[in-house]
Amino acid sequence: MKGFPGFPAGPVRMTPVPAPFFTDLLPQIDDLGELKLTLYVFWRISQQEGEVRFLSADDLRGDAALLAALATSGRSGEPALADALERATARGSLIAVRGEQPADAFYFLNSPRGKAAAESLARGEWSPADQPERTLRVERPNIFTLYEQNIGMLTPMMAEILRDAEREYPAGWIAEAIRLAVEHNARSWKYAAAILERWKKEGRGAKPASAEDERRKYIEGEYADFIEH
Repeated sequence: MKGFPGFPAGPVRMTPVPAPFFTDLLPQIDDLGELKLTLYVFWRISQQEGEVRFLSADDLRGDAALLAALATSGRSGEPALADALERATARGSLIAVRGEQPADAFYFLNSPRGKAAAESLARGEWSPADQPERTLRVERPNIFTLYEQNIGMLTPMMAEILRDAEREYPAGWIAEAIRLAVEHNARSWKYAAAILERWKKEGRGAKPASAEDERRKYIEGEYADFIEH
């Protein structure tokens, strides 16, 4: 079982869940897939803006993380999603409006706003195609989480080093450097820092070095001082 490193420090985006979910709905839910889907919909809907908030069947089928979370040893992701949607709509936590094609469906939370939007869609008063694109915003893990998940335990001294790196390099650079350190089988912050220093000198826009190139540099001694044994 993969461990959870804990919620990150600092400001994080919160997902509002109405109190009746815990007092009225949660005691009724007897299926893990339905529970996961219901919480997921709260999260996805909360990321949207505007009066009309919904998810299409394609939105749900297109999220690989959701499908992986719903899959079981005896059922793959999409059939598990279909079952969870059927349970949630039958229970009444979600409202489904079917589209013109059999595979098309649009799902709303059963709230006053969601119910009004679903009813107006069913009456043909608006079209999902005319609504803003519902992109999934995936928040980047902070530098401490990246370090603990990919390199090792965080110490107070290492935390200070990482804070200095945050001030010096863009967050995307740091995440990519850590990923390359893992990919090149050199799980060391010193190795990642060497990559960042090289990008600072040579520019990040250059073609990334391959794992074989990085190994060659290691053999030739370019990174020798940056590898922790």
